[in-house]
Amino acid sequence: MNLLVDTSVWSLAFRRDVAERSSQVAFLRTALEGAQQIICTGLVLQELLQGFSDPSARDSLIERFASLPFINPDRQDHIDAASLRNHCRQNGIQLGTIDALLAQLCIRHGLVLLSADKDFTHAARYCALQLWSAP
Repeated sequence: MNLLVDTSVWSLAFRRDVAERSSQVAFLRTALEGAQQIICTGLVLQELLQGFSDPSARDSLIERFASLPFINPDRQDHIDAASLRNHCRQNGIQLGTIDALLAQLCIRHGLVLLSADKDFTHAARYCALQLWSAP
């Protein structure tokens, strides 16, 4: 299984007070040990970096993420993400712009999304988004 890990899970993983209680973080740790391929995108990296003001922590994060394969959205991904977001909104689901683009990237690349954000659970009812769920 190839995973795109959402900012919500990475953020939990970097917090010492929450990480041990999260099934998503436990699965991320297993995946990082080589059981799964983890894919990243600039949107997630940017969101994470915005949460670090310490230059050494920022540099460490950049170094850690350098080994992950990156995917980048193209023009069609943005078009399809807007359609996905509009479709969700028509069905009463409020999905943010970045979340819609992350969902679209997962759909196009056949990735499973590992997230702690419930908005994706609601959106997945109206699109082909595959979400990781605890066994």
